[in-house]
Amino acid sequence: MTVMSHRPFSQALDQLGAAGLRPTRQRLALAKLLFDGCNRHLSAEQLHGEALASNIRVSLATVYNTLHQFTAAGMLREIIVDAGRSYFDTNTSDHHHFYYGKSGRLEDIPGHLVALSKVPQAPAGMPIRRVDVIVRVDG
Repeated sequence: MTVMSHRPFSQALDQLGAAGLRPTRQRLALAKLLFDGCNRHLSAEQLHGEALASNIRVSLATVYNTLHQFTAAGMLREIIVDAGRSYFDTNTSDHHHFYYGKSGRLEDIPGHLVALSKVPQAPAGMPIRRVDVIVRVDG
């Protein structure tokens, strides 16, 4: 009987390959931190801290660049909550967010729980790709 073992970075390799991104050492390490587990929201600074705590030597600039590459490839969604403050969401499905202003925490709202009765017409030749709703609460 043969036992199949998974390579430590197999999920990250598969995701990078599916997104058309070359699996560099830094991309692999950051993808493993991001995607090995449940969906979550984190800032570049939080991911940088996790990388350093895991003995992954990477600069904050590289973390930002990688997060933006992953977002452009459809692997993440960027949630901009304030000027200069954004989070990256590993859940790319259709959903919205509660934003807790005091703690800075984001929480998913299933897409079907938010209904818009009117959306302005997009500029000529520019189709609406997605509508993101952020419900701001204290907490």
